[in-house]
This record gives sequence, structure tokens and C-alpha cells, in this order.
Amino acid sequence: MILLSAVRELGLRQVGLYAAYQLGIRSGYYRWLSAPEKATRAAHAVNPNSVRPLWNLPSEAELLAVIGEAGRAQLLAEADEIAAGQVRLFGGPPAPLHLATPGPLAHWTAYERSEKPAVGAIDGDIKRIWEPARLGWAYTLGRAYLLSRDERYTAVFWDFTEAFLDANPPYLGPHWSSAQEVALRLIALTFGWQLFGSAASASPSQAARLAQAVAIHAARIPVSLVYARAQNNNHLLTEAAGLFTAGLFLPAHPQAWRWRDLGWRWFNRGIQAQVAPDGAYTQHSTNYHRLMLQTALWVSCLARGQVFPLPHETRQRLAAATRWLLALLDPLSGGVPNLGPNDGAYVLPLAICPQTDYRPVLQAAACAFLGGRPFRPGPWDEMALWLVGSQPAISTTVPSTSRQPQAAHTPHVIRSLDGASWAYLRAARFTSRPGHADQLHLDLWWRGMNVAQDAGTFSYNAQSPWDNILARSEAHNTVVIDGQDQMVRAGRFLYTDWAQAEVLKQDVWEDGTLQSMSARHNGYHGLGLWHQREVTAGLSGDWEIKDLIYPVQPPGSAAPHTVSLQWLLPDWPWEVLVQSKPPRFVVVINSPPGPVRLVLEGGLMADQPASKSLLLSRAGERLWGDGEVSPVWGWSSPTYGLKIPALSLRFIQTGPAPFDFSTKFTFPPDHQGEGQ
Repeated sequence: MILLSAVRELGLRQVGLYAAYQLGIRSGYYRWLSAPEKATRAAHAVNPNSVRPLWNLPSEAELLAVIGEAGRAQLLAEADEIAAGQVRLFGGPPAPLHLATPGPLAHWTAYERSEKPAVGAIDGDIKRIWEPARLGWAYTLGRAYLLSRDERYTAVFWDFTEAFLDANPPYLGPHWSSAQEVALRLIALTFGWQLFGSAASASPSQAARLAQAVAIHAARIPVSLVYARAQNNNHLLTEAAGLFTAGLFLPAHPQAWRWRDLGWRWFNRGIQAQVAPDGAYTQHSTNYHRLMLQTALWVSCLARGQVFPLPHETRQRLAAATRWLLALLDPLSGGVPNLGPNDGAYVLPLAICPQTDYRPVLQAAACAFLGGRPFRPGPWDEMALWLVGSQPAISTTVPSTSRQPQAAHTPHVIRSLDGASWAYLRAARFTSRPGHADQLHLDLWWRGMNVAQDAGTFSYNAQSPWDNILARSEAHNTVVIDGQDQMVRAGRFLYTDWAQAEVLKQDVWEDGTLQSMSARHNGYHGLGLWHQREVTAGLSGDWEIKDLIYPVQPPGSAAPHTVSLQWLLPDWPWEVLVQSKPPRFVVVINSPPGPVRLVLEGGLMADQPASKSLLLSRAGERLWGDGEVSPVWGWSSPTYGLKIPALSLRFIQTGPAPFDFSTKFTFPPDHQGEGQ
């Protein structure tokens, strides 16, 4: 049944491509196609003197004008940290920079067949050994060198790059098992060559070895491109970008034209297939949406320098994708809802802003694909400086983050009249596989703070219970019935029997932005029930969320159900008050600007003890109420591999359907309007 559901929902073509990849792995064909001696032939065909610069670098004065003296000091401090052997994986705290894989290395196909474990993976998570090998630190060193001309950064770049190449010979070890990792490393190598290839302390042999490494990396990617086509997601885009980059970087190589054309074709096909007309991205993830835009910015930058105009359809989709993510941006913090899978990818770290700040990529994408800047000048202009160059003026035609052009389009963003708060209601019609079971999840933001938040991802590959557990419905601000996910979890990364949502009603303010919205999803039709949610922004800046659970075929069954509504809140001081007339809970969380008040009522509160109706937990431990607490409740993961305590507030009712819940959020009145 699971296989049939996967074929029906993913499509026979995608399943067939994945089967072809597995055949290539298990038959030994890919092992033959990427034998280490073939890497030698790819390297020997490189003419180091024909390497072509890919784009024009900004000047020291231009970069300093964008980031200022404070930004310069911050950037140099980050580069010094790398020079000391520390790297910030996924934007988290500093960690030792490891580029060698312990133990003997096998051909990359052995890791794909699970014959060879990736020794050194932390808690079984391969991403933690892959991340430093993406060479993201090369961008920081290069930017610091441009500002300082300190040859120490040149030496560090070459030392680390050669250390990686020495420790990971071509096509041996886990660093070669994913062509996406290979492609991202290739792009970083070309960036490093452009900054350090002609540095005073760089030797011709170092520059030649780097050029040969680019050819070796490029030759690996086409071998398993069928896997990227089967995934039809960011893997295809980044691998195509890597091939396009190599073809332009090594124009005299015998394979250059093939790499360039193959990359160009699949990049454009990928964008046109993966970005919906309204701008939504196929992976249902804000982080992967950003990765897609960064990849597009890189390809667009190189194409512009080589007079490769993007096709009209590609430009249209990228413009729509930029508008889509702009609509989800919080204008005060630069943050976005932590929607869907978040693997911490930030493949072009060309900004001093925190990794959670999406303004750098959106400023650059708006410049490249919309012809204007949505934000006033600031440190978030750096990425545009590197990848777009001369920037257009602020344009009134670019949608601001405080207004949504068309309420009927996704994302469904509801805004308060005073602009101090806004909400995102997740109501998706899936045409590609979802990463999280998150229908009717609600994100609520106020004064730059994510008050009702998405827990994120934490880890794909950790030991149980943390093996992608935050993808489940119970981790989201939505309703869970009888402890079941909204969809069937068929694997760590695969949901089948997709829950589909439909928008029932929308009301707008005079300026056309959403004031209220009602939607429902069918994820619990197996239990004979609908979940419907209505979200309304009040005139005074408060919010009301109504949840209704009712039979698909009235009057329905009299069998009891347990319904749980979660709100994941910041780790602030709290207080729970129980009121009896009418029966309701008042929960107060004390934010830095003042108390935020939640009122929960409805359901069968009068028929069960208060301690059974409300459960508050933090970091897997119960704070208030009765009942068992899961160790994964009360956590938030702002980036991959990092989790921090949060408050998990669960309103629980047991009985026959229908159920009718109401939640009201009220913010301190003295501070309303300051978010405008």
C-alpha cells in the first residue's frame, strides 16, 4: 500500500528515475563510471593558464561602504576564528574544523549501498561531516582578504583546501557520495580561486591544483545526475549550477561545453518545474526556498558575465519566488517562519547578518529578478554587491513585506491593521511531497518576535527519538487527533496519503491584505473527521483562532476521540490561571516588552479536570498539568543540529466529535503599532 501511494503521489517518472539510480549503484556501473583513474584523466586535461575569471569582484571601498567599520571588524573576527581552526556549522556555535574522515576510505558507492558506514558522523548524522567540506569557510576568508589584503587568510585558505584534497582522494570516502556536496564544494573552490588564485603568497602549483580539483569534481556530478532528477529538488539545481560553473571556469577542458550545456539545461528545467506560478517552492521549506534563490543568484551572476540570458519563463518563476518569500519576511528581525525541513543550508554566506536573517538573499534576489530593492541600505546589501553588482534604487513596484499583493495566492499571510503583528496560516494543496505534516499550522509574529513558532527540524539522522521527529504534526501549532499524524509517515523523509487543505473564506482590509481566513484539511478523514481553522486579526491588534473538529458525514460516530491543540511559545516566564465562569484557561507569558496573554476555551472543559485539559512542558519536562510528556516536546530548533528550550502549551479534550476550541492572543496595548 505504501509503495502504491508513493507511485501515485510522486509519479511513475520520479520513482522510475530513482530505481535507475539504485540499479546503477547496485550493479557496479557507477563504480566503473567514476573509477579513481578517471579523475586523473579529468585533471590532466586541465590547462591552468586558460582558467577564466567568472565575474567582477567588488572593490574594497564598495564592500566597506556596505558593511561599515563595525561590519569589517566582525568579518575579520569570523575569519580569525576560522584561522584558529573553528567553524560555525549551520550558523551555530563554533566547532572544530575537521576535513579528514577517520579510517580507511572506500569508493563512494559503498556508502550509498550502506556497505560502509561514514566513520566520524556525529550521532550517526552524516551532515555534520559534510558541512565543513562544503568549504563555506572559504567565502568568509575571501571576503576578509578583500577588505584587509592580509596574506594570512590566503595561507589559511590554501592550507585547509589542500588538507581536504589530501585527505579525500578523488571518489573515495563519504565526501564524494553526494553529487550535491561535490557541486557545492566545486562552487566554493572557484570562489576561492577568484579571491586567492593571484594573491601575492599563492603559488602557481596551488592555483593549478585547484583548477584540477574543479575538473575532478565536475566529472563526478553527471555520473549520478539521475538521482538529482529523481529528487527534482535543490539537489538538481545545485548540481546543475556546479556543472555550469565548471564549464565556464575551465573553457579549454574537453568536457567544458558538455558541463556548461548540461548544467544550463537542467538548471532552467529545474527552476521551471520546481517553482509554482505563485512562487511557492516544491520542497515546502523556507530554508530550501532560500537555497534555491541563492543557487539562482549564483547562476544568474555567472550567466550575466558570459552573456547567457536567463529564459523568460525562468525569470518569471524566480521573480514569483522572490515575492513569495518576501511575503513571509518579518520586517523588524529579517526572520521567516521555520517552515518545513531546515537542514541549515546557507550555501553562499556572503553577508555579516545572522544566518536567520533572510534580508541579504531577498535584497539580492529582488535586485536581480524584480529590478528593485525592497529594503533601505544596510548590511543586508552585501550579497547583492557580490552577486548582482550595481544595485537599482528602492522601487515602489517591489512588494514590501508589510503588504501582500493578492490575498488569494500563497503564502496566506494575515496582518493586523496597525502593522505590529502578522500571522502565517499553512493551507497547502500538495503537488509535490511534503517534508512536514503541518497543515493548518499557524505562525504568529509580533514586534519582530516569533510568538507562536514552528519547532523546525533539529536533525534528520540522529538517534531515536530525534530522527526527524519534529516533522510530525504534534510538533506544530495545529490540532492532532488520537495522537495520529495528518499523513502516513512511510519513512524518515517520506509522507504518503498527503493531507490536502482548502481555503473556505477570506476577508481583507481596505488595502487588500488579509484580515481573516478560514481553511480545513482532510488529513483525518480516516477517522471520519475534518479539522477546520479560522484566524482573525482584530481591530485592536488582538488575534482569535477558532478550531472546529467535526464529522465528515454528520452526525458521525459517538466514539470518543482525544484532540490536542498545541501552541509552541518562546521560553519566557509564564503563569497559568484557571477560570470557571466561563470555564477557560488564561496563560500569561512575559515577553521583554510586556505580558502576552493567551485565553483558551471551548471543547469539553466543563466535563474534565483542568489539570487534564491543559499541559505545559519545557525541554521535555512537565511544568503544569497532568499527563505524560514526550522528551521532544518543548523544544525549538532555529537551525540544524541546535535545539533550545521552548514552552509547549497543549489544550487537550477527550469525547465524541464535534469539538470547538478558541484561542485568543492579546499583546500589551502600549506597544502596539511600534512594528510599523
